[in-house]
Amino acid sequence: MAMTNLIETITNLSFVWPWMIAFLPLPWIIRRVIKPLHKEHSPLLAPQIIARIEDQLPTENLIEAEQPTKRIPLIAILLWISLIIAATRPVLYLDSTPFKVSGKELILAVDLSGSMQKADMYLNGDEVNRLVAVKSVVSDFINHRQGDRMGLIVFGTQAFLQSPLTYDLKTVNTLLTEAEIGMAGNNTAIGDAIGLTLKHLHETHSTKNAVLILLTDGSNTAGTVNPLDAASKAQQMGLKIYTVGVGRVKSRTGLDLFMTNKSDMDIDTLTKISDLTGGQFFLANDTNQLAEIYQKINELESVEHEIFNYRLRTEFYPWPLALALLFSGLLAWSQLRKVGA
Repeated sequence: MAMTNLIETITNLSFVWPWMIAFLPLPWIIRRVIKPLHKEHSPLLAPQIIARIEDQLPTENLIEAEQPTKRIPLIAILLWISLIIAATRPVLYLDSTPFKVSGKELILAVDLSGSMQKADMYLNGDEVNRLVAVKSVVSDFINHRQGDRMGLIVFGTQAFLQSPLTYDLKTVNTLLTEAEIGMAGNNTAIGDAIGLTLKHLHETHSTKNAVLILLTDGSNTAGTVNPLDAASKAQQMGLKIYTVGVGRVKSRTGLDLFMTNKSDMDIDTLTKISDLTGGQFFLANDTNQLAEIYQKINELESVEHEIFNYRLRTEFYPWPLALALLFSGLLAWSQLRKVGA
């Protein structure tokens, strides 16, 4: 089983710099082009001996017989091959397809005010609160946005940046799942959520293709920034805002017309925010509608082009490099043995 996995791994290897294999015959080319110099040796004999055998000595200087060219040691060949393999950078791609980057910058702003705990939504036949329904739908939306940079802002009485823009959508999804009602306060600071988005985009220079998807079930009841003023600034910076109202909106009759409920959804303001910035306003009365809304946003902000590809990979060059180090040690040891002998 282990041998099968090893063979499968080797067959799936790719090489980042395969052209390095062209250097494989380099040592043999150098040996053929650059010839070693021949050395001449005269006999070194004592004068007395020369006098005795002078008649027998050759008239020309003795020249050392040309020795046949030595072969390159096998260890040296293996060392060179290992170095070349390491230089080609063998890699094993972990993903079957390239990671495509679209250039879209999406920020999700999710309302965590106290009214989000109202259980008027259904999920798989069960009655759930608004935040549970939002998490279910938005998590699926995040998973379909591979290649985008996404960020997460949660807001209640205050707005907080939970995740800056990142390609790590798994972390964004985890942070959304861990969000709880009331963790940012029980009121609703819509203007501050937009303002915080603009601040983050300005700091990261990411307003060119930026989109904000703001989800709330109420009206602006907290914060220091007026939502429409923030929307005007967003328009100037090129930020498109999609506003999503979640929860059942009941028409008010009788005494309700003369009573002000700050938790009611401010549909007019949410519509103006989206209109000012070139986005759209959506109203979701149930989970199915919410899912359809995010599917529509997904289509409206579809990936149109590809900037670059990236695939997760494991580098294997340390293995042949370590093998080359081992062969170099063996070669040095064998040469030392010859000198000692």
